[in-house]
Amino acid sequence: MTPYRERIQDLLIEYAWRLDNDKLEEWTELFTEDARYEILPRDNFDRGYPLALLCCRNQAMLRDRILALRVANEYNIHYDRHMINAPKIMDVQGDEICIEANYLVVQTSQDGVTKVFSAGLYKDRIKVVDGQLRFKEKLVIADTFCVPTLIATPI
Repeated sequence: MTPYRERIQDLLIEYAWRLDNDKLEEWTELFTEDARYEILPRDNFDRGYPLALLCCRNQAMLRDRILALRVANEYNIHYDRHMINAPKIMDVQGDEICIEANYLVVQTSQDGVTKVFSAGLYKDRIKVVDGQLRFKEKLVIADTFCVPTLIATPI
């Protein structure tokens, strides 16, 4: 067992908790300054197509995305719940760890209807920064390019 396994699981738990509890500004702190966050349809990823549903190339872009959600964007009010399975450690190179973990996001609307919003795979590159684990790259590979509503909040 790698010494990182428990810390990686804690990072993923914190990731989901911050999203599900509307701590979006704090969610951005889980990323390195030069982090990349993309949501890609599985078909595009498998074919090597770079077209993403959402792409942020650094932490500042993530913060801007959250600011836009708070003050400018209009979207359906909802509650998300993220389920993330135990991660598989794919590679460790110095202070970077590559993992994969399946995810499922269900979304509950204001009228109480709960539906599967997105399912897929996280492909993460995690970096140790000042003793803390942070996402250097998070690729959210959605099993389909069709989502039932607008992607307003991060997956």
